[in-house]
Amino acid sequence: MSVGELEKERESKPAGMGPVGWLRWSWRTLTSMKTALILLFLFALASVPGSLVPQRSVEPDQVARFYQDDPGLAEWYDRFQLFDVFTSVWFAAIYLLLFTSLIGCIIPRTTTYLRELRRKPPAAPRNLTRLPHSAAFDGALTADEAARRLRKLRFRVETGDGWVAAEKGYLRETGNLLFHISLLGVLVAVGFGSLYGYRGNVLIAEGDGFANTVATYDRFIPGPQVSAESLEPFSFDLTDFRATYQVEGEKRGQELDYSAYLKVTDTPGAAPRDYELKVNEPLEVDGTQTYLIGHGYAPVFRVTDGKGQVAFEGAVPCLIADKPTLTSECVVKVPDAQPSPLGFLMRFLPTSVPLTDGSYASAFPGAIQPGVEVLGAFSGDLGMGSGEPRSVYELAPPELMKKLKPLVMGKDVPKPLAPGESIDLPGGAGKLEFVEVKEWMTLQIAYDPGRLPALLAASMATISIVFSLVIRRRRVWVRVKDGSVEVGGLTRTEGSAAGFAEEFDDIVKVLAAGDKDER
Repeated sequence: MSVGELEKERESKPAGMGPVGWLRWSWRTLTSMKTALILLFLFALASVPGSLVPQRSVEPDQVARFYQDDPGLAEWYDRFQLFDVFTSVWFAAIYLLLFTSLIGCIIPRTTTYLRELRRKPPAAPRNLTRLPHSAAFDGALTADEAARRLRKLRFRVETGDGWVAAEKGYLRETGNLLFHISLLGVLVAVGFGSLYGYRGNVLIAEGDGFANTVATYDRFIPGPQVSAESLEPFSFDLTDFRATYQVEGEKRGQELDYSAYLKVTDTPGAAPRDYELKVNEPLEVDGTQTYLIGHGYAPVFRVTDGKGQVAFEGAVPCLIADKPTLTSECVVKVPDAQPSPLGFLMRFLPTSVPLTDGSYASAFPGAIQPGVEVLGAFSGDLGMGSGEPRSVYELAPPELMKKLKPLVMGKDVPKPLAPGESIDLPGGAGKLEFVEVKEWMTLQIAYDPGRLPALLAASMATISIVFSLVIRRRRVWVRVKDGSVEVGGLTRTEGSAAGFAEEFDDIVKVLAAGDKDER
């Protein structure tokens, strides 16, 4: 094979990209506008599971219910972090890629935009009649006069020997660039809030209180830069909780409204103030917001053990099993009972009514005729001394449930207990008493310093996108020679030629009119 043939074959083969070439290709692909739009779509799509699947940070009781109803599916959801979407690894990966892509888009666009601002309008073409929009008229108009009139129409003007070039609509590119910068600002604000903010959940029963310390949270998610000293030192007591329901009609039992009445102490030593906490009306103390996100019943039980000692007394938050009627399932654990620990499985019925088969159900979500069905009472090891975390809605692990000794089963208690009623456990094991009914509320407490910057950035993005969609870039040229005036124009925005036709006619009228008519 000759040298020429070898050179020809070498030229026909594509050159290997190599590591540097692949890195450049990857960077160009990541920072392209198409990739940014795809990542923005994925970012929105990734948020969907956070709305469809209950989140631990917002609805921990619903997550617990999910585990009870379908533990197998719940485990798979947990593996894919669907209960913690917005703190998941895959959501963070999309977030960081979008952040990087936007930066890569903004930097070259900014350079191009600044270069465009400094660039003068191009000189007038030789034949203006070939432009999409053109007109001609006779008159004594000079190039300087044409330039003056176009400046009054807010055009940037450049003049030459017998010609005028004018251009405007730069706010379109300004809006486009500000839109991308605003999106980046939203991401930065969200990231800043994640670093220096925190959120947590807590369940409080009537008569109990809350102090904004890490130890009082049921679930606390701090940002990397948050310490225990970062929390605002406020506190409050839940003095009353009231819920109202539709009492008649097709929507009977539908929840109308609910409110929590608090005694709030903004700082240690300050005088308490009354506050009515409602849905979408959070309590705010120095930037920390407390949201009311749910409620249910917390019946008060008293358990006396076999030695006559009160081993347990307090409100027990019950997990809602049927939302329309607020029928709830309650678990009471008494590990300190003597001579053996006691455990109870119960069902709370806000308005208990008998059914034709002899069983009972709740007919209304309001506590009109509250009753507690005792499904089972057991004695034995509840597994609470193992040191492993246990759900408050689970009496014992399955392997220990088989070893518990049944004391009372559902058939042994013919009707639900009313407030003030009790049952004696066989064998002198003790007594269970249903004392009264209280309600609980679940709160989300959040501090997000990036909330206001994110709002401002989102508002700027909305305004900017309006600019980029409404404003069009257009150019106009005027040639003046021997009492004849030629005007040509075109738009630099695709699809806006029809809208420019009317504006071009108005520009021609201004150029053809005298000073008196123009004024």
